[in-house]
Amino acid sequence: MKILGIDTTTKFLCLGAYDGAKIYEYNLELGIKHSALLVPTIKRVLDALEWHISEVDYFACGLGPGSFTGMRVGLATIKGLSWATKRPVIGISTLDILAHSVKDSDKNIIPIIDAKRNLIYCSIYKKKNRKLSRVKPYMLLSIEEFFKIAKPDSIIFGDAVNSFKEEIIRRVRGANILDKDCWYPKAHNIIALALERIKEKKFENSFGIRPIYLYPKECQIRISHMANRKS
Repeated sequence: MKILGIDTTTKFLCLGAYDGAKIYEYNLELGIKHSALLVPTIKRVLDALEWHISEVDYFACGLGPGSFTGMRVGLATIKGLSWATKRPVIGISTLDILAHSVKDSDKNIIPIIDAKRNLIYCSIYKKKNRKLSRVKPYMLLSIEEFFKIAKPDSIIFGDAVNSFKEEIIRRVRGANILDKDCWYPKAHNIIALALERIKEKKFENSFGIRPIYLYPKECQIRISHMANRKS
């Protein structure tokens, strides 16, 4: 079984490949260049592995929340590959991918992604018997709303820490803030979660997956328009 998985919802391109025995991982900082470099990078990785795209059995894709442009670029690419090869797609929340970085803990696990405008994307997870479970929905919160749900001793990480670290330390008693290496998705976690979903038969065709947009609809349109003007 071969899997190709990507996440383009942050400034990093995370690309993972699995051949049934080994995970190959590529995490590249591209900034806002995903649209120009995603397809060439996929081709370069497949060539290095000596794979043809028709050999891939499953595609996996980070669905966000995150960069509007990044989500659209990644999802459109994976949908196109899935449609062309008639292979299934596994859609995975970027928050799930981040949370999977915490291996063992009985504390609340809270990944936080910078949504700009003094807002964050987040959810809350617990781990029991090495199994990760989401105990809150995917949320778009103001920083004040976040502090109302963040319990003492929580494990907190993600690129929103860059903006709110001092407040988190001051207002969340005993907060365990993970370092920058855990702030962005990792390709091996995409593959690990894809394998779980395949085992549970939780996958879709190329038309069945949608990005996770948490901004109100009118804001999505306005922000997407601004992003297109900048790109």
